[in-house]
Amino acid sequence: MSDHWVLGTRPASSIAVPLLQVVALLTRLGLADRHAVAEDLLRLVGAQLPLAQCTIFAFEGQRRPRTVAMGDRSRTQALPDISEAYVSRFYRLDGSVAVMRQEFAAAQKAGMAEPRIVLHRQRGEDIAHPEYRRICYELPQVAERLAVMALYEGRRWLSVNLYRGTEHGPFDDAAIAVVEAFAPLIVHAVRLHHTGQALSQELPDLVLARLARRFPALTQRDHDVLRALIEGLGTEALAERLGLTLASAQTYQKRLYRKLGVAGQRELLALLLDGGA
Repeated sequence: MSDHWVLGTRPASSIAVPLLQVVALLTRLGLADRHAVAEDLLRLVGAQLPLAQCTIFAFEGQRRPRTVAMGDRSRTQALPDISEAYVSRFYRLDGSVAVMRQEFAAAQKAGMAEPRIVLHRQRGEDIAHPEYRRICYELPQVAERLAVMALYEGRRWLSVNLYRGTEHGPFDDAAIAVVEAFAPLIVHAVRLHHTGQALSQELPDLVLARLARRFPALTQRDHDVLRALIEGLGTEALAERLGLTLASAQTYQKRLYRKLGVAGQRELLALLLDGGA
């Protein structure tokens, strides 16, 4: 078998998917607990075949990838450190990165309505770099990684990595058929989750940038207070975040209101929602 292939070029299997588990996955997409989607994918796909870990990465251009979510079936408490080592040191050595480059043009032509799903498998012995192999495969006792990848917004790859432990051995044909059957659900669920996470992270920046243009006299402290208010922090939480006394936090908040010309949080919300201002 090739180390990578496009879904649809091989016969797809049909399996019964537990509805309650699918609902549990969908209800948590985009929520604050960003790792829940990886844990739910472990439970959903893991009900059909043994899996050890799941990590989800976003790749864009020449930047280092970003960890979207991770899930672990109690193999090691080091998964966050392993993921950080991968995105900071080893990702360029991953065979899936070369596959993304090869598939980029074809994936763009496929269009966003029907994303081109690519699968890539990689075992520890496929990796020549000893430290990469040791940290990402030997330390967590991983036999093989199967990545489900799709292009998102024509510029960003999302890679869902499913890992088999050494006690279960590499993915066999039956296990690969199960992952292929789940692949469309996996891709669309992670796309929705990533969009929700991006909105929750980028919206405060967009609002702050717009108000900065409208109110150039705002100081950095004003921006810090405003960001906290946008994120829904109360006065006590605001004081704790900025290292202020409660009285100082109240003073900064009132001063911000005066600069913006609002009387309180209700008018501040109206100002933030004023898209035509």
